[in-house]
Amino acid sequence: MELTRREIMAAPLLLQAPARRPNIILVMTDDQGYGDVGLHGNPVLETPHTDSVARQGLRFTQFHVSPVCAPTRASLMTGRWNYRTAITDTFLGRAMMRPEEVTLAEALRGAGYRTGIFGKWHLGDNAPLRATEQGFETSVLHRGGGLAQPSSPPGTGYFDPPLERNNVPYTARGYCTDIFFDETLNFIDRHRNEPFFAYVSTNSPHTPLEIGEEWVAPYRGRGLNDTTEKIYGMVANLDHGLGRVLAHLRKTGLEQNTIVIFMTDNGPQQPGRYNAGLRGLKGSPYQGGIQVPCFVKWPGRIKPGSTVDAPAAHIDLMPTLLEMAGVPGPKDRKIDGVSLWGAMQGQAAPPTRPLFLQWHRGDEPEAFRNSAVRRGKWKLINGEELYNLDIDPSEQNDIARFWPGEVRSLREEYERWFKDVGSAGYAPPRIWLGSEIENPVLLTRQDWRGPQAQWAGKALGYYEVEVKSPGRYEVELRFPKPGVEARAVFTLGNARVEGIAKPEDSSVKLPPVELRPGPGRAEGRLEAGGAAWGAHYTLVRKL
Repeated sequence: MELTRREIMAAPLLLQAPARRPNIILVMTDDQGYGDVGLHGNPVLETPHTDSVARQGLRFTQFHVSPVCAPTRASLMTGRWNYRTAITDTFLGRAMMRPEEVTLAEALRGAGYRTGIFGKWHLGDNAPLRATEQGFETSVLHRGGGLAQPSSPPGTGYFDPPLERNNVPYTARGYCTDIFFDETLNFIDRHRNEPFFAYVSTNSPHTPLEIGEEWVAPYRGRGLNDTTEKIYGMVANLDHGLGRVLAHLRKTGLEQNTIVIFMTDNGPQQPGRYNAGLRGLKGSPYQGGIQVPCFVKWPGRIKPGSTVDAPAAHIDLMPTLLEMAGVPGPKDRKIDGVSLWGAMQGQAAPPTRPLFLQWHRGDEPEAFRNSAVRRGKWKLINGEELYNLDIDPSEQNDIARFWPGEVRSLREEYERWFKDVGSAGYAPPRIWLGSEIENPVLLTRQDWRGPQAQWAGKALGYYEVEVKSPGRYEVELRFPKPGVEARAVFTLGNARVEGIAKPEDSSVKLPPVELRPGPGRAEGRLEAGGAAWGAHYTLVRKL
């Protein structure tokens, strides 16, 4: 049966099968590299529960993701190259996925699955871009790309974190990773008698490196630097959380009918720790930035200890999991990934096709900049460097001058791909103001744009928005104390409203302003002494 996105969401039980479909638990950690698991030869770090997923199931030995997190998340959720989805980067409005994309959660929900996400979404904080608008009926999330970033309230972090439950803000109690696994276990218990999809997407072990000393202590005095000690403590805590999930599946009798996937979103963010000899770190198109662990367990259906050794990627997981669950995917758009289920069972040869991984800062990608093309054993970096990964997995010997034909062929494949995935352009989707599904709307520096937009200092940016309904709106600007008297200004199209911020103020409520429906650029700023800088948070409420 071929379903459009609209049909999937309009008839969520249409595809309910008589037989119980398998549950799916997908755990993805943040900035945990290929070498940050014991199974990959780490001489210090112990991850017994993570390793058990591979030992009792399957390990992809050459699994690829994007060099940074939001692009990986877009491809994972849609089965499509992230550039098709408008995701080019991790901040400044470049990590907002087009709402018309069909996600793995939407496809599964259309087949009768209960869907939950716990931790990090990072594909849009506001309507219509939130996880709850993209197929997740239960969400317990932090905003933006991580806690202690500009999308979170100032002064908050990994302990007692500011979260949103189904888009309603609250302050949680405890350590963030523990909270996300607690919520996962509760979700499993609520839906143990029906098929469920739980996406556990942690912000750990991403910086800041906040973790209880009890987790770090086992790694003290072992010749590691302080940064690595803390990261390993965070990974050990993650492994413990995954172990709790695995034990709960056994206890509740759900283990046999549950697919468990463990993966990470990109390479390690810090130098100086074990990465199995791979070159490069997070952000790099070398294997150290894009090759990550990916383990899959399904008792009785996947042979323990098996491997898939052919190159695979994040775009493949959506079609693979949908085939494993017997759920059709969307047919009204191009899905770039392929199902690996046959290869995972040893019943089909792995696909042979090129993989394309690229990332750099900027509103739009530039051809060949910080890019990789992988086809079989061959890998082309930045359109110039060629490596044979079969004999040079550490990418130490550039052999481009010896194989000009391969370089030319891979360049041509990249050029076709780059033109194809960018055909829809890279304009960001617009944040809705005054909609029925979100009011008020909190705008943060995570999503502002413009040549002066940054996270640090007195930067200035704007938001691409769409006013959904006309009327009177109240705007509140929030900011660090200016230290001087400043004019507080909000503009959107022809609308403008002003107030005064005193030196000791950290927020100002402006007089109501009439806004007309339609698209526009919203900007909240302070002005003093001939200078202008942006409010860190702009709260817009339709009255």
